[in-house]
Amino acid sequence: MTDTATPATRAPDRQPGRPPKRSYARLAADESREDYSLRYAPHSFRRWSPSMVAGTALGGIAYLADFAIGASIVFTYGFTSGFASILCAAAVIFLTGIPIARACAKYGLDMDLITRGAGFGYFGSTLTSLIYASFTFIFFALEGSIMAQAMHQAVGLPVEIGYLVTTLIVIPIVFRGMGALAKVQAWTQPVWLIGLVLPFVVMAFEAPDAWGEFTSFGGTEGAGSGFSWVAFGLGTGVALSLIAQIGEQADYLRFMPAKTEANRRRWNLAVLAAGPGWVVIGAAKQLGGAFLAFVALEAVGKTHALEPIAPQVEALKPWLGSVALPAAALFVVVSQIKINVTNAYSGSLSWSNFFSRVTHRHPGRVWYIFLNLAIALTLMELNMFAALNKLLGFYSNVGIAWIVAVAADLVINKRIGLSPPYIEFKRAYLYAVNPAGFGAMVIASAVSILAFFGLFGEYAQAFSTFIAAGLALASCPLIAWLTRGKYYLARPNPVNGPHVDVDDITATHTCADCDTAYELPDVADCPARSGPVCSLCCSLDSECGDMCRKGEAVGPVMMPVPALPLPPREG
Repeated sequence: MTDTATPATRAPDRQPGRPPKRSYARLAADESREDYSLRYAPHSFRRWSPSMVAGTALGGIAYLADFAIGASIVFTYGFTSGFASILCAAAVIFLTGIPIARACAKYGLDMDLITRGAGFGYFGSTLTSLIYASFTFIFFALEGSIMAQAMHQAVGLPVEIGYLVTTLIVIPIVFRGMGALAKVQAWTQPVWLIGLVLPFVVMAFEAPDAWGEFTSFGGTEGAGSGFSWVAFGLGTGVALSLIAQIGEQADYLRFMPAKTEANRRRWNLAVLAAGPGWVVIGAAKQLGGAFLAFVALEAVGKTHALEPIAPQVEALKPWLGSVALPAAALFVVVSQIKINVTNAYSGSLSWSNFFSRVTHRHPGRVWYIFLNLAIALTLMELNMFAALNKLLGFYSNVGIAWIVAVAADLVINKRIGLSPPYIEFKRAYLYAVNPAGFGAMVIASAVSILAFFGLFGEYAQAFSTFIAAGLALASCPLIAWLTRGKYYLARPNPVNGPHVDVDDITATHTCADCDTAYELPDVADCPARSGPVCSLCCSLDSECGDMCRKGEAVGPVMMPVPALPLPPREG
């Protein structure tokens, strides 16, 4: 059977020789690889310090797509409009990222599970799983293209073969999960930091007047150096395509240790830095990438200036001479490995969430790595890099509608009582679809996409992402108010709901299906099993008919006393 789950702690009270009702494939049952991909991350698994989690999460923003995106925006719309676009998009991404990052770190949940409980419902968030999966493979393809370009210039490797190499190289790392990712990010950080800073140090000494010239740059498409509202709107739309990056940050933030009085300051700072804080560095990289591309424009031409490897080489030549190419190539390769292990990892989580709900099967997170990479490789071979602005501009309409709807629920609906004061992600307590968040996203996406394709005129086309954000922000609370918050909870949670006295959240119940002990936030009371069931077994059950939510006259389920974790042994 290829259902998944288990291995927190084996239940001590299972009769010897009696197999569990549900068993899991070997890879799916190994949490050292699975990383609780479809469930709550228990306190027993959150072994890392706040700074370690933050460092690993920030290692994932090493990507050079920022360089290409920033250069593309400024080349197309000029410096003034492009600069304003990048800053505006960064502000929106930062503000929407704060509540999402804090929720993921507090509740130990990834973006998909947060979305379920923040206004979308159990099946309503299925669509957002696809949106998020598409973000990971689009950006994997973009980053892989940049890496292939670097290998082509450095050693003459054909880019088509380079695409395959960039895809295969990440598999062994992503296969091992969070532990391997943390090591890779830590080991490569010094090389990446030196490679990031050095070109700008060289430019400061060798071309001190270049920045002044850059600020009056009118672009390569005739936009001019002055400010244009249309150019500002279009540029912001491209930059906002990165808004779903908060989902990849959340995939790490869910391993943040519990917040205590002792670590409160470090915890808050780590969550802020690793969550929305990525965009501060990201915006600086977009501007820096545009600057390096501008300096290299005359030497390499527009096409190559948009490929990060060429501007890196040109910037390093005054100091490194013939060594500039291998040094730049090393920096690009390291940067792209750092980000693409994150893209592949997050994509496997998202596909796992999607298929577990649709098929009631889960063979393990690692198998979905190959699906995500196959799609990304196809995009690379189709040369998606050539259509960068159009592709990202379209994607941002959907991405921002989703992220803003979730943020609106966390910030507005929960604070005024329209939404439960906690995140409920388990199937047993959720409606299939919650119109508050899901409806807001659909409305905002549909209208903004029509605007993006020019249906409402030039200005609406330019500001389609603003339309998406505004509609999602307004309609999520409005729909929740009109429905009186009815569709958030199908029934109360008697295990660890907000009105339940829980002395120790790390106490466990033994799942009646897989005979494994799980912490209380990961457990539901199940009338079909007449006892506790873990969230994953609940998700994969295809025979219960959702009787806990739909069955008539279902009485209360008698739950056993939760077991407290054993104290650590002395000596």
